[in-house]
Amino acid sequence: MKNLDKGTVIRTVLLFMALINQTLIIFGKPVLPIDEDQVTSLAETLYLAFSMIFTIVTTLVAWFKNNYVTDKGKQQKEILKQKGLSK
Repeated sequence: MKNLDKGTVIRTVLLFMALINQTLIIFGKPVLPIDEDQVTSLAETLYLAFSMIFTIVTTLVAWFKNNYVTDKGKQQKEILKQKGLSK
């Protein structure tokens, strides 16, 4: 793990947290144990909406940061290939 930069580790951890959270929600086991009698339909909807937004944002950030999607990133990839540091 010495070779990984801090940003990569943080993005990876957040991505796994988001995916685990979505998996638990799909199976009806939300991370926050909320009793149905204690929560209104609106609060439950907000929880699911924020959870989905968190997953989408985390996934997009992890994808964008770890792939060569910008012009600068494409140039970096080309240089890495030229130097034999990339496939």
